[in-house]
Amino acid sequence: MKIALIGATGFVGSAILQELLARQHQVTAIVSRPERLPQHAQLQAIKADAYDAAAIASAVAGHDVAISAFNPGWDKSDIRTLFIQGHDAIVAGVKQAGVTRFLEVGGAGSLFVAPGLQLIDTPHFPAEYKEGAEGARQALDSLRSETVLDWVFLSPPALLAPGERSGQYRVGGEELLMDGEAPAGISVADLAVAIADEVETSRHSRQRFTVAN
Repeated sequence: MKIALIGATGFVGSAILQELLARQHQVTAIVSRPERLPQHAQLQAIKADAYDAAAIASAVAGHDVAISAFNPGWDKSDIRTLFIQGHDAIVAGVKQAGVTRFLEVGGAGSLFVAPGLQLIDTPHFPAEYKEGAEGARQALDSLRSETVLDWVFLSPPALLAPGERSGQYRVGGEELLMDGEAPAGISVADLAVAIADEVETSRHSRQRFTVAN
């Protein structure tokens, strides 16, 4: 498949890139710093601003699917605003390009821990991640009303960390996955496996889902 990957040099994006290339997909990495990308016969790098819908449209055109692993950076004080601005520009660009299949990696904060209660709204949600999580929740809410794109939104579990690739994971829907009494986790390598599997199988359509080990 010919896949456009936005944010290919970040923590999640670089793992997705590695998994897609290992599966012999043709990947176009859309990034702000192409020099950070590895050299690979199946990889094309395009420098583009994630906040520029026209630039995204030009880079994404002609691909089978677009994946967004965009994150403005947890160190940004205005991460919530930047996340939404980037999301809106990316969605607009993908639509302008005529690519209909779109997968976005979001956050765990919008997963439900009880009826009507999302993780982000619980007292123990870390304050330092709240603004970014609010941005991801708003992005998901925006996608829920999207009628042009065949979109999918993947929320990682509460714990996402470096780790080995097992190739094994379980799938959930709107609820936070648990490991007994504690929130479940996943390695970023296995998160990338789940994303690549979704790209290849299209098991979800206009849905949010989550995964965990």
